[in-house]
Amino acid sequence: MAPKKSTIVLNVEQFIHDIEERPAIWNRNFHCNKAFLEQMWDELSGTHKLPKIVLKAKWKGLRDNFRVEYKRIPRADNGDFLLDPATFESKWLHYYALLFLSEVFVLDDGAEVDLDLGNYERFLDITLHRDNNITTGKIYSLVIEKERRGDYLGKTVQVVPHITDAIQEWVERVAQTLDQGLSKPQVCIIELGGTIGDIEGMPFVEAFRQFQFRVKRENFCLAHVSLVPLPKATGEPKTKPTQSSVRELRGCGLSPDLIVCRSEKPIGLEVKQKISNFCHVEPDQVICIHDLSSIYHVPLIMEQNGVIEFLNERLQLNIDLSKRSKNMQSWRNLARLTETVRNEVSIAIVGKYTKFADSYASVVKAVEHAALAVNRKPNVVLIDSCLLEQETQHREPSKYHKEWQKLCDCAGILVPGGFGWRGIEGKIRACQWAREKGKPFLGICLGLQAAVIEFASNVLKLEDANSTEIKLDAANPVVIDMPEHNNGKLGGTMRLGKRTTIFADKTSKIRQLYGNPNFVEERHRHRFEVNPKYVQQLEKHGMIFVGTDEERNRMEIIELKNHPYFVATQYHPEYMSRPLKPSPPFLGLILASVGKLESYIERGCNLTPRQMSDASSEEDETVQSMTNGFKALKTQKIDNQSKPAINGLVNGNGIDVSEAALDNVSDDARGACGGAMR
Repeated sequence: MAPKKSTIVLNVEQFIHDIEERPAIWNRNFHCNKAFLEQMWDELSGTHKLPKIVLKAKWKGLRDNFRVEYKRIPRADNGDFLLDPATFESKWLHYYALLFLSEVFVLDDGAEVDLDLGNYERFLDITLHRDNNITTGKIYSLVIEKERRGDYLGKTVQVVPHITDAIQEWVERVAQTLDQGLSKPQVCIIELGGTIGDIEGMPFVEAFRQFQFRVKRENFCLAHVSLVPLPKATGEPKTKPTQSSVRELRGCGLSPDLIVCRSEKPIGLEVKQKISNFCHVEPDQVICIHDLSSIYHVPLIMEQNGVIEFLNERLQLNIDLSKRSKNMQSWRNLARLTETVRNEVSIAIVGKYTKFADSYASVVKAVEHAALAVNRKPNVVLIDSCLLEQETQHREPSKYHKEWQKLCDCAGILVPGGFGWRGIEGKIRACQWAREKGKPFLGICLGLQAAVIEFASNVLKLEDANSTEIKLDAANPVVIDMPEHNNGKLGGTMRLGKRTTIFADKTSKIRQLYGNPNFVEERHRHRFEVNPKYVQQLEKHGMIFVGTDEERNRMEIIELKNHPYFVATQYHPEYMSRPLKPSPPFLGLILASVGKLESYIERGCNLTPRQMSDASSEEDETVQSMTNGFKALKTQKIDNQSKPAINGLVNGNGIDVSEAALDNVSDDARGACGGAMR
């Protein structure tokens, strides 16, 4: 049986046993630090006699904190490991322990938080900060600090009341925080993650049990989210998990006001009535959120189930519900668009964390926002950059060619951020292919650095051009670490949060996409930057740095001359993208991928109704090709009664279809038999 996800690995022997028992790829979610992994590898090398050269090579892959790999060495009949190099190379098996770490989301103030806060920012269109993320570590640190200051006057510090009081005070303080200078919010939404009964969440459950009496009933509403499974064997929804979780919750002193049931399919009234009877709520307070074609339908489903009316009455908000329809109209249009859009645009995301989709959650969402803005259905194709490398071509040629075929079939290429040396060659080769083939390209963070390394190597012909992150002693370090970065210390040394990027006094597509401002503010998360010593050489050969920091020392945006769209940013524009306000760099990538970027810029970066219409995608091309055909024919001034051309033919309508005449007509304007359309 496969190990469950979210398991904390603490026993090295059990870890080894699990790997050796399972003859396939082994997956497990790790929650451990570098020190523990070092100890684990030491025990592996000591107990199982693994060669040091293997451990050293594989340990390098841990720098990006996403992948651990070791080679299982076959044993001889007597139980000894076969360490003969030839035998080792021919018989070893790969085992992977993939660290399923989700994306790190960065806030304006530089806080690195869970991607759930990114979802809240995108859906609510608000700006959160580090205090919006409450963790056990923060609470305990706060309590210990108070104890050291003597705030508790020598009393014994306990979970109740000191930890629970700290949680409540934190919530009350953050709930009063203003968002972007607006008025004080009426409602504070708190997500208590995990599962009811988990030991790590019990202090928070107890804190909110007390909190409901602290703020009074009219100011506290509890919504409990539960899964209603639908076994394929019976086809009948099962409510026992919901009943058990609500019973456990009520045993902790919290009674839900709303029960939100997640299910594969809609549940019937009988099931809702059953949950109502056993969980002490009204049937109208049981809300079913079944699997939908798009997440943007979820707010509309909740509105249809009367959630707004219930919260307005329960919390005494006194909201004027007559304006509800107008306020939700733009969201309805977005949800409807996800259903009606027909034409697709394929975007390749070339990364090395493609085993887990949440690794690029914000990037995928930003692509989706931009694609829907121009009425296209996004088709995100995840490309493993490791499979694009020369080593893969020799080792696994079928995977190599398959991955390159997927890349070539996409309309645009996006190289996102990352850390470490693994897969960097594949990213560089993807940048080269996009540059040489004129394919729309967007690089983010490491994607910008990969584009600079590729350009310096293949255009400037600099030998051993590289990043000091990849090769410390590179002859031409075009990417270097920042002064804030201290070698050997990875924690707290990155450039984080919202920073200002100043645009250069140059005409650039990316600046026009932003609306021709003098500067923009975007969020950063990086430790390396372009070496300023090479900027002049790079610009001389066509790589223009159109954005820098306020001191003009750090390169923030690059753009290539004479390319449909080749843009890379050192910052992460995906963090600021919203469903109804797509990020400009992503919008430019999508527009260039569908061939509409030039017309968009010519119209002052405004989408015309025809561009927003689904008919524009296919009909525009046909109309444009016919228009080009008419212009070509008008230029020729061909008489209907003209005689056949010397070196060609005249069709039934008297139009010259000679080879010379057809050269002036677009391919789309030619008839089925090669004649020009009239």
